[in-house]
Amino acid sequence: MSTKVPQHNPDQEIDIFQLSKSIGSFFDRINTMIFRSIHFFVRNWIIVLILVIAGFGIGWYLDSSKKSFDNQVIVTPNFGSVDYLYSKIDLIESKIIAGDTAFLKNEVGINKPKLIKKIEIKPIADVYKFIEDKEQNFELIKLMAEVGEIKKVLEDNVTSKNYTFHSITFVTNEITDQKEIVEPLLKYLNSSEYFNALQKIGYKNLEDQIVKNDTIIAQIDQVLNGFSNSVKNGAKNDKLVYYNENTQLNDIIKTKQYLIIDQGKNKQKMVNYDKAIKDINSTLNINKTKIINGNFKFLFPFIFLFLFILICKFKKFYRSQLLKAQAK
Repeated sequence: MSTKVPQHNPDQEIDIFQLSKSIGSFFDRINTMIFRSIHFFVRNWIIVLILVIAGFGIGWYLDSSKKSFDNQVIVTPNFGSVDYLYSKIDLIESKIIAGDTAFLKNEVGINKPKLIKKIEIKPIADVYKFIEDKEQNFELIKLMAEVGEIKKVLEDNVTSKNYTFHSITFVTNEITDQKEIVEPLLKYLNSSEYFNALQKIGYKNLEDQIVKNDTIIAQIDQVLNGFSNSVKNGAKNDKLVYYNENTQLNDIIKTKQYLIIDQGKNKQKMVNYDKAIKDINSTLNINKTKIINGNFKFLFPFIFLFLFILICKFKKFYRSQLLKAQAK
């Protein structure tokens, strides 16, 4: 049995020594960097203080003056007025971009035209209501889906403009209320003589349809009561009563059920048919939650300090390179 004495490796000691020396020099550089940074801010504390105060002041001003709020009005266009509605909103948006405050004030009726910064309209996708009791719409969706993606079909202008509800959104730089923008806007949208005439005719037709449906339902009830009385009388007289299949009693009952459902829908339509562009709901003054909103007073001091440090480093670099160039 032989024993081997481990050999002493001087290279290993050198590697460990160099590693410890490298680690030590790394921490020395960190300490030097920290000291220089502290010394830089101490030496320039007046400039740093001025920049921090200036940045905070400018940021506070921007936070207080550059606020923006989202506002939403949900509407339903009646009597085929959807294209008219979209064209009017596009017109208002073009006037806002052009800065035409006279149009916004005199034509639309917004007394503070500079309050509104942007406006747009989008359909609220509701494919189930779109195809509800409308077989032709369902067939249209199927046909269009065969030649493209269903999502694109549902978002396509041809389809989306036929949805029941549409969302008008506008951005303001101050808190607003119904009287300042929403009411003048809806009044302007409902100022079309053509669609106002259609609204009056459509509303009157709907009233007439409800009255006629009530009359038909009452007549059906009389027929059904007649059958019921005949059955009761037949039972009292112990006589058999035979009904001819041509009376189609089943169809009469189904017709009554259909008319009752139709009457419910007509009464719901009456709520929306008082205007060509009917407002459903409005949500105002939603504070836009972007990262920079309300944070300019903290952001600007850092920006000013960063630019100051960058300028100082650039000057130092320029001087060192100038001295090297002069020494050659």
